[in-house]
Amino acid sequence: MNWFVLVGFNKKVGALISWISLALVLVTVYDVSLRYLFSSGSVAAQELEWHLFAFLFLLAAGYTQNVGGHVRVDIIYSKLSVRGKAIVDLFGDIFFLIPFCLLLIWTSIPFVEAAYDIGESSPDAGGLPFRFLVKAAIPAGFLLLLFQALVDIACNLGRLRKGTPENASE
Repeated sequence: MNWFVLVGFNKKVGALISWISLALVLVTVYDVSLRYLFSSGSVAAQELEWHLFAFLFLLAAGYTQNVGGHVRVDIIYSKLSVRGKAIVDLFGDIFFLIPFCLLLIWTSIPFVEAAYDIGESSPDAGGLPFRFLVKAAIPAGFLLLLFQALVDIACNLGRLRKGTPENASE
């Protein structure tokens, strides 16, 4: 399997998800303007804000992993050699990230199915329908993160075997 197809996929998802941040800003400006300029409000706009934030946060996790944007203990990690970093990353991916992603995917799918089966929507008047869509972002986001973890494992194994450059997954 060409693991680097998954890298390109996560980068495309990251580019697409970046537009959600623009939508989130526009919806927030609209909501705040309604509230403070016209003493009015919209339940749908408020819910759309947190739905967009959920999509942004969950679906961008794989892209963030791809570009090395997740938090690390850099005071230790930054002092390691390329080989040392590859070992730490392999250990973290295999023993922490992959099991966590699998657990979240496995436990969230029934949650999404239940929301779909009952046609769950907002309990608030004027709220958004199709609550299962935002809930579906949970397994989808962790699946993208799992894909990136598999790519990272392949890259780090390559670094350990061949001494490949540090930015091989880009």
